[in-house]
Amino acid sequence: MGEPNLVEVKEALCKVAIVAGNLIKEKTGTVSFDDKKNAVDLVTEVDKAVEALVSSELKQAFPDYQFLGEESYIPGKTVLTEEPTFIVDPIDGTTNFIHRFPFSCISLGFAYKKQPVVGVVYNPHLDQLYSGIKGHGAYLNGHKLPLKKPEPLRLQGALAAIEWGAERSGANYKIKVDTFNSLAKEEKDGGAFMHGFRSLGSAALNICGVASGMLDVYWEGGCYAWDVCAGWVILEECGGRMVSGNPGEWNPAVDSRVYLAVRGGENQEKFIEDFWSHVQGTLSYSS
Repeated sequence: MGEPNLVEVKEALCKVAIVAGNLIKEKTGTVSFDDKKNAVDLVTEVDKAVEALVSSELKQAFPDYQFLGEESYIPGKTVLTEEPTFIVDPIDGTTNFIHRFPFSCISLGFAYKKQPVVGVVYNPHLDQLYSGIKGHGAYLNGHKLPLKKPEPLRLQGALAAIEWGAERSGANYKIKVDTFNSLAKEEKDGGAFMHGFRSLGSAALNICGVASGMLDVYWEGGCYAWDVCAGWVILEECGGRMVSGNPGEWNPAVDSRVYLAVRGGENQEKFIEDFWSHVQGTLSYSS
């Protein structure tokens, strides 16, 4: 089979992202939905239709490559291997999609030897196409990222993306709430006193926001490989770094489910360690 041609893969992903994005934009706010897990973990008929479209197109173009999609994933059975694999979230930000909030996207990642190497994220509502190839840079609508020269990183004054997640009880939820509190409160009270927090409702768009320099950091626990694979490539091609959301884990697996995305800039490692010092426990999720 040989080594994957990453440029060809990226071009194919961009094409299918535009087609699928048009469907997402057309159907936003118009469909019924089911609760996958609870009232905030949602799936719509469009999620399934988009994944079927993407799977069909990519399997036709690259019949020897594997496919891992959110809607076809089977817990305990679907496993990421070292084979070339498309890792796809048909609609990242389904709750936004249902509510017509214009921050849902299609997230198309490609991994080889379990490493993210190509990423395409398209928000059709704002016509924003992010793309990246490992070793070849990252772009937003053809403009090279990041959008501005990165300033030195400092926890106080940083703008962070956070998400509450689908789980609203239990140990992981408590760790999240306690960590948010520690990051927000004033330094005199032992906090980081960060500038503010944003929740775009989409892991892929949060990561792209960090990559572009609009956000400084994104801390997450509970999402899956299809939520982060595409954005991971884009982030690292902008000088950013993806580490674990749990302190001390510098090289997480793409399917580890706990992540910390940090933009490029001076003091990056110190910033990561400073952030970790405010994480109030160890997040743990089953596969």
